Amino acid sequence: VELVESGGGSVQAGESLRLSCTVSGYDLTATCMGWFRQAPGEEREGVAIMGPSGGALSVEDRFTIARDNDKRILYLEMHNLKPGDSGMYYCAARGTYGCDYDPARFKSWGQGTQVTVAS
Repeated sequence: VELVESGGGSVQAGESLRLSCTVSGYDLTATCMGWFRQAPGEEREGVAIMGPSGGALSVEDRFTIARDNDKRILYLEMHNLKPGDSGMYYCAARGTYGCDYDPARFKSWGQGTQVTVAS
């Protein structure tokens, strides 16, 4: 199982980014997938999740999680970015039944991609 994030970078407040997570070893329709964020000195927190059937949730209306099942890529579209959105963004696969924002329930993780939003 391998998850590889990309698409992070340094942007100005109000700009947009699209993060990608290329997945191998998992069928995206078989398990809950999620995006998580960790700022320095903070705990890792859930940003958006998508269940096997495609049902999705995000903590911000500005964020949208999506997937390409054929390419096995999970996306996170982020708009109107704010400095508080800065952090390392991780893609994760749960690998077990259920879908929620608890990072402890996700079994497989990528290495992360950094997002920095300047004011």
